[in-house]
Amino acid sequence: MPRRDFLKLLSAAPLACVASGLPQAQAATGNLSFAELYSKVSVLGLEFSEKVKSLNGEKVVMGGFMAPPLKAEADFFVLTEIPMSICPFCSSDADWPDNILVVYLDKKQTFVQPSTLIEVTGKLEVGSWTDPETGFVSLLRLRDARYKVA
Repeated sequence: MPRRDFLKLLSAAPLACVASGLPQAQAATGNLSFAELYSKVSVLGLEFSEKVKSLNGEKVVMGGFMAPPLKAEADFFVLTEIPMSICPFCSSDADWPDNILVVYLDKKQTFVQPSTLIEVTGKLEVGSWTDPETGFVSLLRLRDARYKVA
């Protein structure tokens, strides 16, 4: 098959999902790992990877561990690359670790032990943002998210 024909076929795939009754969000979901979040970590700070920039506003899936929440009724938590026994929130985005991501749940869920591997699905938000309720600063977030034990 010529490359041009293949690219046409590939670009029609989302339309085929709609026509077949498959949800479009399912087709738009991208997998993302902690190693893919940043292209450069230097004394000047963190630089988002091209993949993260291209997935901004899209539904993504990430695996990791839930840091202990600050309170039991919280509707958010921090997803970490490795299990942590304390919450890794920092005072500014300049100190933001390169292996965490804030997850804002679409509804309250019970939390799991920090050593439990989970899979989180949500809409990726890229850029510095301060939560008006908590004052916590984040560089990356998942919104309207859900998680399940992996």
